[in-house]
Amino acid sequence: MAAIFAYQCSKCDEIHEGSPSFAFDAPAPYRRLSEQEREAWAELSDELCVIAHPEGTQYYVRAILEVPIHGLDEPFLWGIWVSASEASFQRYLDSFDKPPEDPIFFGWLSNLIAVYPTQKSRPADVHIQTDGTRPRVVLHRSDEQSDALVVDQHEGISIARAQQLAEQSLHGI
Repeated sequence: MAAIFAYQCSKCDEIHEGSPSFAFDAPAPYRRLSEQEREAWAELSDELCVIAHPEGTQYYVRAILEVPIHGLDEPFLWGIWVSASEASFQRYLDSFDKPPEDPIFFGWLSNLIAVYPTQKSRPADVHIQTDGTRPRVVLHRSDEQSDALVVDQHEGISIARAQQLAEQSLHGI
């Protein structure tokens, strides 16, 4: 059995134990709306977001992006939002009642993770879970392999890198 992730933070000197986990409470497009626009166009719950702009409707699903940590059972978890087409969003809603025939849909990562800056959109496959947990996200690899988040998700990270990411995320460094 692998060890449990734990470290003494170099920023606050506290001992942090357990798999690092950071989450966004809304997709970035929702955050960019004014209060009036949110009231007029948007619906946000813990798991779903719909923004009915005059130009068209956007759908978002809360999901989990896992980054394996070498030598540990538990991954580094990012609670993120992904976009969905109207059909995929409806299929996801229907999955609450019965398992979908096709449990994977395409989406775009809809949050900016500060410790993984990028100027590009991140395409992903969203895997609907049949056990009632949030969907799992697998980012698409590209030919250039320059996106650190994509590389980290597919290849895993060291314990030292996990600590560095956790400290940066906790303390906004």
